[in-house]
Amino acid sequence: MIVNRRAYEKLEHDILSPAATFSDSSLGRKQPEPEDEYRTIFQRDRDRIIHSKAFRRLKHKTQVFLSPEGDHYRTRLTHTLEVSQIARSIARALRLNEDLAEAITLAHDLGHTPFGHCGERALNQVHPGGFDHSQQSVRVVEFLERRPNKLYNGLNLSYEVLDGIANHSGNRQAATLEGQICKYADRIAYINHDIDDAIRAGILTNEQLDQDILHILGPTNSVRLSTMIEDVILSSSALEKITMSPQIGQAMLDLREYLFDHLYYNPIAKSEEVRAERLVQLLYEFFRDSPDQMSQEYFADYQTYGIESVKDYIAGMTDRYAVNRFKELLIPQFWQ
Repeated sequence: MIVNRRAYEKLEHDILSPAATFSDSSLGRKQPEPEDEYRTIFQRDRDRIIHSKAFRRLKHKTQVFLSPEGDHYRTRLTHTLEVSQIARSIARALRLNEDLAEAITLAHDLGHTPFGHCGERALNQVHPGGFDHSQQSVRVVEFLERRPNKLYNGLNLSYEVLDGIANHSGNRQAATLEGQICKYADRIAYINHDIDDAIRAGILTNEQLDQDILHILGPTNSVRLSTMIEDVILSSSALEKITMSPQIGQAMLDLREYLFDHLYYNPIAKSEEVRAERLVQLLYEFFRDSPDQMSQEYFADYQTYGIESVKDYIAGMTDRYAVNRFKELLIPQFWQ
């Protein structure tokens, strides 16, 4: 028996919680388009994100460690996949819409700069109005991704997915429970995998971690993941909002603060960040003054959107593309 879209939408009403976001109740898209025969609106959003150029570029964007030597360090792509897996686990347990949670998490970091958070800091310092990767992710899917068979820019994603992307970080809260899951899944993922990468790099040892925190969350990466995920599920079971218990939530925040003190600002782990920030700033200043040196697509945008397109061009770069463009444009040939 073939399950078409209508049958799947009916199945959602049979198995999901009344608090879930149902595909057939979506607010829709900015550009109306015919429904797919087999896929729901959120399933189509997920597929469009996975097939986008911005999604493919994530594999060459830094998560924490710049230019890591080993094969097992996380990139922005592997981080995204881990966030998506965690979000789906939480959504499934709470009988919420997995497809919506998956689409949001797969797109949540599409707007991230090269060189991780140091690239974001650099753009935030030099671009008028600052820079926020959540808002840039929305810009990627609404404008910067182009499909040759469409008369409009962007992926034309549903309002629910756009809302989840825009509100996955900081103090903002998504309108849907599936969108709220993304914020917790993101934190759970990066806190745990950043510890794993730091231990692999020799920056931290498990013994150096705050033992009081580990007593609450667990002694190993896998135990901590299970503790946090299960806590979100149990604490959110009333389905009024996605949350954590006070004890586990505070322990997670304490562990995050510990990582900021001992990893994210660690001079060994971040020894290249000063140079990476300066590289991003110099590239921005160069293209600001010579926009015709950007790629043809972005220079065409510049004619209409001005300096915003310089920010878009820099933010869309992978680490290695940024380095190569810097060498090509700003380092004399006899020095290379």
